[in-house]
Amino acid sequence: MKRMVVLAIAVVLVGAAGTTGGYWLAQHKLPDGWFAARQAPDSHVQHTAAPAPGEPAKERKVLYYKDPMGNPDYSPVPKKDPMGMDYIPVYEDAEEPGASPAPSSAGGPAHQHGEASDSRQTSAPSTGRTILYYRNPMGLADTSPVPKKDPMGMDYVPVYADEAEAASAGIVKISPVRVQQIGVRSEPVGRRDLVRPIRAVGTVQFDERRTFVISTRFEGWIEKLLVNATGQTVRRGEPLMQVYSPDLVLAQREYALLSRSAQDVGSTDGESAATRQLLEGAEQRLRYLDFPLSEMERLKREAQARESVTIPSPVSGTVIEKPALQGMRFMPGETLYKIVDMSTVWLIAEVFEQDLASVAVGQPAKIVVKAYPDQPFAGRVAFIYPTVGGQTRTARVRIEISNPGNLLKQEMYAGVEIASPVGRRDVLAVPDSAVIDNGVRQVVLIDRGEGRFEPRPVRLGEKGDGYVEIRDGVAADERVVVGANFLIDAESNLKAALSGFGGGGHQHQ
Repeated sequence: MKRMVVLAIAVVLVGAAGTTGGYWLAQHKLPDGWFAARQAPDSHVQHTAAPAPGEPAKERKVLYYKDPMGNPDYSPVPKKDPMGMDYIPVYEDAEEPGASPAPSSAGGPAHQHGEASDSRQTSAPSTGRTILYYRNPMGLADTSPVPKKDPMGMDYVPVYADEAEAASAGIVKISPVRVQQIGVRSEPVGRRDLVRPIRAVGTVQFDERRTFVISTRFEGWIEKLLVNATGQTVRRGEPLMQVYSPDLVLAQREYALLSRSAQDVGSTDGESAATRQLLEGAEQRLRYLDFPLSEMERLKREAQARESVTIPSPVSGTVIEKPALQGMRFMPGETLYKIVDMSTVWLIAEVFEQDLASVAVGQPAKIVVKAYPDQPFAGRVAFIYPTVGGQTRTARVRIEISNPGNLLKQEMYAGVEIASPVGRRDVLAVPDSAVIDNGVRQVVLIDRGEGRFEPRPVRLGEKGDGYVEIRDGVAADERVVVGANFLIDAESNLKAALSGFGGGGHQHQ
């Protein structure tokens, strides 16, 4: 019973205190804003700043709303977080000067509400330039009225009012500092002959027309080998071996006897003529036996036969085979040496059947071997063999190569590029990297200097050797961007600039 009395007295005292407090506040006439400032923030009401004494109320502009817990989440319209707390408004005059706009999550309300890009205009704090909207950093058709990030965490790029005006005039403008940062490169449009390299593989072979076999037309024995090693280099006229041949000895003696008879002053005129005829016949016989010319001149001077005859090399080159052995008996026509001149070699390339129509005699070729990867060799197509491999479906193509220093060896494996002309000659061409192609439309960027670029639709022709023919759209000596094209696309409103040509803008594939 006593407890109930105590509770009743407490309730009466609390009511009296509330009534007294309200009367006191009414008598002191506190400003109405005092209550408004302490009410729970309503995101759907207009936010105003408390005016200074004697000044009218001024409406504050809300840029966006941020997460009340400080998480990196923003919204262009009022909203609540998962716990029911209202997002906090961020006013234009409350942003720190020079601070970058706060980003928004990729799945934020910019995607959900789909507001028009011109529904809000903000101004860049550091430059005073008006921001129309923010666009996707990868060039996708997605814009946002407030700062945000894409799914990869990249900030959306602001589009300023002056940039949009330049884009509408067909000019893309980027700051010179940014141009240097992204590494923009340009080069003038020029005329050239387009070629398409035909690639094949092959092996190095000796030139068959420069391979020689050393043999004799007489029977004999090798008394001494003067060149006695395979791979040895010899010069024309250098002695190879000394041989003994009964046939040569008899022919020499016959010639020496007739030579002395022709010089006999006691002979009559008729006998002298007959002797000269016999002497010419003996000399002819020695020539038929392939008697060396140096030995023949000695025999004419001395009129004396020698049993040992020196055989010189008829050509210069490298000994690749040497069946000859000292003391060996040889027969007429038997191979004693094989010598090859390696100043020129062949590359027998295997060209695929579908590329044969583009290969012709006389076309230049570049050859690279694994032994000298940094030293390419130049050659020229000399012959196309008339057969195609039944299993490999390739045709053999002979390429002649100059071989300074005998660097190329037989059976070396090599790669070859045959320069095959494409289309017409002397055409306007730009590097492949200069063309932005979305599969429907092809565009190049004309460098106007000072960070200004003009997107220009072009009509393409043949392609070859890293270049593409431009049949319409550009003129000679105009500078086109050949590096960082897509970075310019990402850094600028290229799509809006292209719309000035009456067509759809570029989109990344």
